[in-house]
Amino acid sequence: MSVAHHDVFVIGAGVCGLSVALVLLDAGLAVAVYAADPPHRSTSAAAGALWGAHLVGADDRVPGWASQTLARFDELAANPATGVHLTSGLHASPDETSPEPDIAAGLRDVTRADRASLPPGYLTGWRYRAPTVAMPDYLDFLVSEVIGRGGTLTFGRPLKSMAQAEELAAGPVIVNCSGTGARELADDDALIPVRGQVAVVANPGLTEFFVGESLEQPDQITYIFPHGPTVVLGGTEQPGNAARQADPATASQILGACASIEPALADAPVLTHRVGLRPVRPFVRLETEKRPGGRPVVHNYGHGGAGVTLSWGCAQSVREEVLALLR
Repeated sequence: MSVAHHDVFVIGAGVCGLSVALVLLDAGLAVAVYAADPPHRSTSAAAGALWGAHLVGADDRVPGWASQTLARFDELAANPATGVHLTSGLHASPDETSPEPDIAAGLRDVTRADRASLPPGYLTGWRYRAPTVAMPDYLDFLVSEVIGRGGTLTFGRPLKSMAQAEELAAGPVIVNCSGTGARELADDDALIPVRGQVAVVANPGLTEFFVGESLEQPDQITYIFPHGPTVVLGGTEQPGNAARQADPATASQILGACASIEPALADAPVLTHRVGLRPVRPFVRLETEKRPGGRPVVHNYGHGGAGVTLSWGCAQSVREEVLALLR
């Protein structure tokens, strides 16, 4: 039984799937989105989220996709309802020879921080302004836009194979934005989940973000992302760990590390904990596959920790693939 009449069947309702749905709707196509998890239970909901290509494979296409998304976020920041804001902050490193971080590439007004202004233990820092995204608000915005433009959203059991997806899809093209689900759905052993855990606390008055690297534990990045009344604190990078429940010991470590950077956070009430599984692979898979029966599938997954950062750029590339197929 097909989900609905449509031209394109999009699998996944995280930030990548919803962004793809929107650009295809803007192109005049009928779009149906299917997902096992609603947006607020997707990995996207656990994102910090600060614009910057983090934990994504080496790929010459990444800078272009990130730049396109940055331009779109600059536009969306004019509307507070989107949850997108242009925020100033600091990226710090304990390495005194640390170069300008890759995450700042493409941003304007990147300046080296005065060493005396850095938190204890950090020897180099860079200040810049970048989009931060309050993901619950942003996902609500994307959903309302998809529905408002005539798209449909259906939630059901996880799809186990592309053959199963083909049974549901009535339209001629399938777009796979299934994130870590693509490991099974697309039979892709190159994709591994990299677990991230964050804590959300009441904002004690912070307005600037902070990102702190660690030399001893490269998989431990301390970050503080204020979003109006709340602050997202992180974080972790745990390859191969697919546990979706928050770990109390990890939560305690995150809260302690962030409070050591910003003492005002020590007494901030904890509102919730979030866990997401980043879909990491050697490079983003954005390509068209012809199925045995002739049905084309446009894959768009493997964005690692940069799903938000690459979302609009990848959506535009998917749009080009889909329109070429339909022509």
